[in-house]
Amino acid sequence: MKHYDVIIVGGGMVGACLVRALSGQGLRIASVEAVRPERRGESGYDDRAIALAYGTRRILEGLNLWHDLAAGATPIHRIHVSDRGHFGAVRMDRAEEGLPAIGYVVPARVIGQVLTEAVSRLEDVDSYCPASVTATAQAVDCVQAVIEAGEGPITVSAQLVVAADGADSVLRERAGIESLQTDYGQTAIVTNVTPQQPHHNIAYERFTDSGPLAVLPMSDGRCAVVWTVASGQADAIMALDDASFLVQLQERFGQRMGRLLRVGRRQAWPLRLLSARRSVGQRLALVGNAIHTLHPIAGQGFNLGARDVAVLAEVLVDAVRAGEDPGSSKVLARYAGWRRRDHASVTVFTDGLARLFTLPVPGLGLARSAGMVALDLLPPAKRLLTRLTMGRAGRMARLSRGLPL
Repeated sequence: MKHYDVIIVGGGMVGACLVRALSGQGLRIASVEAVRPERRGESGYDDRAIALAYGTRRILEGLNLWHDLAAGATPIHRIHVSDRGHFGAVRMDRAEEGLPAIGYVVPARVIGQVLTEAVSRLEDVDSYCPASVTATAQAVDCVQAVIEAGEGPITVSAQLVVAADGADSVLRERAGIESLQTDYGQTAIVTNVTPQQPHHNIAYERFTDSGPLAVLPMSDGRCAVVWTVASGQADAIMALDDASFLVQLQERFGQRMGRLLRVGRRQAWPLRLLSARRSVGQRLALVGNAIHTLHPIAGQGFNLGARDVAVLAEVLVDAVRAGEDPGSSKVLARYAGWRRRDHASVTVFTDGLARLFTLPVPGLGLARSAGMVALDLLPPAKRLLTRLTMGRAGRMARLSRGLPL
């Protein structure tokens, strides 16, 4: 039976980043992914975009991945937050932090390609793909896992299994880790548009009575759009022709970049909040969407998962260097304790915003506007919000500071 120190189940962005982080650290690693990497062609107008916080850039620098991503990244210099129909606004600027950007917008295709190529070059990682873990069983000092890889089941053992298998994590469910799940009754319509005027590297977060509308700067004069609507309205909006869709979007967004001239292919994603009760189990650690699936407001999802990677990698590498069992309850408790505050604060932040701006309470709009004006005029409070948005609040792991493990 082959033995590993760590088996990482799930080869998406978070799982691939963890594989990259742990490679070269003297660990025996297996990666299990159910879907082969898709063939990726040339850049297209419909590229789906991922918002990376500045803190995530530092993690990617620590993983020696940022150099390959930078050419496809559009920096966000400023963020403009407003409430439709009300006067309040909050403006965040990179200059206030003395940094080159608050964040970046990168096509998901580019991130996937860079991660796939980086992981494929790792010689100290056994990759099982397409494959799945169909069973696990606890032994005295390890966990045994059955990997179904197309040529019959393979039984292996490991000190630790990491669940990077997404919001519907099979490993989380098998471990009996409960999760709090809430259907927002909202759907995110995701697309790209071309405005009449340049975006000047400004990201807009516009709150409306149906949910937030994010418009993010991209390359070639495009903007990525995440338009949150009530789920009951989603089918009708998706069925609109392009001209009618642009009219409705323009009415929600306003004229900040002139007329919206072109729209790409649209996708619709029902939104829910998922928060696991625990981030660890017996010889099991959860990362990314397996612990937390967030409302897309403020674009925190992948960034929070990247910080899971940074902390778990540091805890595991330090444990192995100290001669500890990386799957022991003591080591996993360090990971869980370190991540608890960040998980809670970001979940409360995103969930609170999503609910605050859709409550039909008389006078609440005026109160929100007054609060936004006050926040914009109070540098310490606005700096705290900016640092939370950038993923630079609280205790930061070495990778979060751009340092190697």
